Amino acid sequence: MKFADVEATMQKAVEATVRSFNTIRTGRANASLLDKIMVEYYGTPTPVKQMANISTPDASTLQVQPYDRSTLSQIEKAISLSDIGLTPQQRRRFDPTQYSPLTAERRKEFVKQASRYTEDGKVALRNIRRDGIDTVKKQEKDKEISEDESRDLQDKIQKLTDKYVAKMDEVFAKKEKDITTV
Repeated sequence: MKFADVEATMQKAVEATVRSFNTIRTGRANASLLDKIMVEYYGTPTPVKQMANISTPDASTLQVQPYDRSTLSQIEKAISLSDIGLTPQQRRRFDPTQYSPLTAERRKEFVKQASRYTEDGKVALRNIRRDGIDTVKKQEKDKEISEDESRDLQDKIQKLTDKYVAKMDEVFAKKEKDITTV
């Protein structure tokens, strides 16, 4: 594992955490909220985004238009049963979902969820650091690199980890602000 590979993997861990954040509801409609919702479709769990066109006509409405009209009730049920707190409303051909204002208690729950995602991301970063350092130690043991190079690489990997942990905290702070802003 090269140093550039370690950095690229850490960047991907931060991006994965940001994608997880997108599934947490804030005060505005966001189509990525439905990314993790699965619908039973012909016996197979299928993501809603593969079964319907999802749009946000305004800040408080999430509109779901199924490609197959017969799946409308299944999609509605999956959204209702999810923990994102949306209530689907069928209107003629479309399935708009109105955003109700978040309560202070619900906002706290979403902040805790974001905190868990952040901690998972930090664990991923620490695992990447461990793997990188183990690789460097193995290279030193196999006499591929000197002891000084090994120590330098380990220090660089630690500094890189610190940088990405700080970036993770920064992303969390931004998401927390989005959630708590009324």
